Amino acid sequence: MSTSRFLEFRHHPYGAKNTDGSPMLNRYSSILTNGYEFPGAQAMLYAAGIKNQEDMRSKPHVGVASVWWEGNPCNMHLLDLGNTVKEGLEKNGMIGWQFNTIGVSDAITMGNQGMRFSLQSRDIIADSVETTTCAQAHDANISIPGCDKNMPGGIMAMARHNRPSLMIYGGSIKGGFSERLKQPVNISTCFEAHGAMMYGKLTTDDLDDITRHACPGPGGCGGMYTANTMATAIEAMGLTLPGSSSTPAEGPAKRRECFAAAAAIKVCLEKDIKPRDLITKESLENALVMTMALCGSTNAVLHFLAISHSADLDLTIDDFQRVADKIPVLADLKPSGKYMMYDLYELGGTPSVLKYLIQVNLINGNIPTVTGKTLAENVASAPDLMSMKQDIIRPIENPIKATGHIRILRGNLAPGGAVAKITGKEGRRFVGKARVYNGEEQLMNSLEKGEIKPSENTVLVVRYEGPKGGPGMPEQLKTSAALMGAGLTNVALITDGRYSGASHGFIVGHVVPEAQCGGPIAVLQDGDVVTIDAELNQLNVNISDEEIATRLKNWKAPKPKVNRGTLSKYIHLVGDASHGVFLLPAIFATSSHLA
Repeated sequence: MSTSRFLEFRHHPYGAKNTDGSPMLNRYSSILTNGYEFPGAQAMLYAAGIKNQEDMRSKPHVGVASVWWEGNPCNMHLLDLGNTVKEGLEKNGMIGWQFNTIGVSDAITMGNQGMRFSLQSRDIIADSVETTTCAQAHDANISIPGCDKNMPGGIMAMARHNRPSLMIYGGSIKGGFSERLKQPVNISTCFEAHGAMMYGKLTTDDLDDITRHACPGPGGCGGMYTANTMATAIEAMGLTLPGSSSTPAEGPAKRRECFAAAAAIKVCLEKDIKPRDLITKESLENALVMTMALCGSTNAVLHFLAISHSADLDLTIDDFQRVADKIPVLADLKPSGKYMMYDLYELGGTPSVLKYLIQVNLINGNIPTVTGKTLAENVASAPDLMSMKQDIIRPIENPIKATGHIRILRGNLAPGGAVAKITGKEGRRFVGKARVYNGEEQLMNSLEKGEIKPSENTVLVVRYEGPKGGPGMPEQLKTSAALMGAGLTNVALITDGRYSGASHGFIVGHVVPEAQCGGPIAVLQDGDVVTIDAELNQLNVNISDEEIATRLKNWKAPKPKVNRGTLSKYIHLVGDASHGVFLLPAIFATSSHLA
């Protein structure tokens, strides 16, 4: 792969001193704030809040990038957290500049056209943070994400601007409770209850009660869904303060973390600890191990491939299979398990998990972190999970599954790869007749009419939902959860789109090549027999290569669904799922099927 080229910005070298002999921490901003070359910049900064000439010339500028916006519990509290970060920065002799970027609520957009904007928001977030950090000459950055795409977007930006940085996860939401049903509920319950209602297992009053009580306040979705998957894995990379990924959104602990971030970012400035010092092959290996051990989301495949690419590293989908082959599933966390992140927090949270995984030599504790200490040093004082009476995290000798739940499949239906989430509860192999839908909406219409009541094993195939065909590779939690809620156990799902971290069941996504680009999934027909084999890591249809070639010869790509706006730009720049749907130069990404 080619090495990234970015603009070179004037700055003072590491080790430069102020006139009083102290280390210069404002190595980038001082180009604007010292001397008389940029008086207009200084005038604007005085107007923005710098108090005096001494502060102007000596204090480092730290961007506080909160992915804040109203209308989504994952993000609605992040501006307040940013205020606390800024307070801590000012008390530690730095200047904090708050700014924010855009977001998309996956739960709100799930199953509707809005979901097509979700995945591309990751790259807009990365572009936004990179833009403000570089254009405003910030010396460091503290990013505060909340929802799924926020985390990888922030980390991708760090790898680009490569100035001292750390991440503060906005924290998980509290669990909900339905008094009517007398049971805990969460966002995933809503989608599964919808399926149960369609098939007569719940009433509309039941569903009303669940939706009213599933999300009791601010915070990211509380299971081991994509947000918590990314947050815990990024903590395992050393890019957050200890415990950031498991500390709840509400409460004094998250406020203390936000205030403490200032001291940590000052250490990063003093020691010149930069993102690319922390985003390494070793730390990415930790991230993959954490994802497998905690039974995390398949979206991690997309996001860590993209983070790797941003840092000029060569992580591939085969690395996920390699790690899955050696790492057991230890966590009994939703969606496939019993517990929520808040339950794990009460036992010691992510630091306790990391401490145990370091003890059993699954996690590399020697990697550096944003604290200036190693990962092992950060978690040394965490409670010992194996000395407690608990069943959230299993000992390595008694795993939930002996190998990882994420499987990389290949075969004549996915020659470029596909990603399956197989916890073992649904079996390891599925053979069934294909029932093909050109889009998730078609499948949902069948479900709502009660048409899917298969008497034999059936593979429901949803195509033209990939990065280009979707466009935007929308998540399909609405259908996967509806099937679970309806209790349909003799079905599997395949798509060139993706699934939510809350999805579970026999599901395969990220099929490459996608239908829009002429992959074999485009010519799959009703009645074709499909085999999903999580032991041999294969995804095949029982027709010959010659038959596939003949069908493809007679196939014609549909016109792209859009030809203007942000999604049109995305279609022409986005790469495939097996490479992290990373945005590529147009000359490489443009396909003849998109004319």
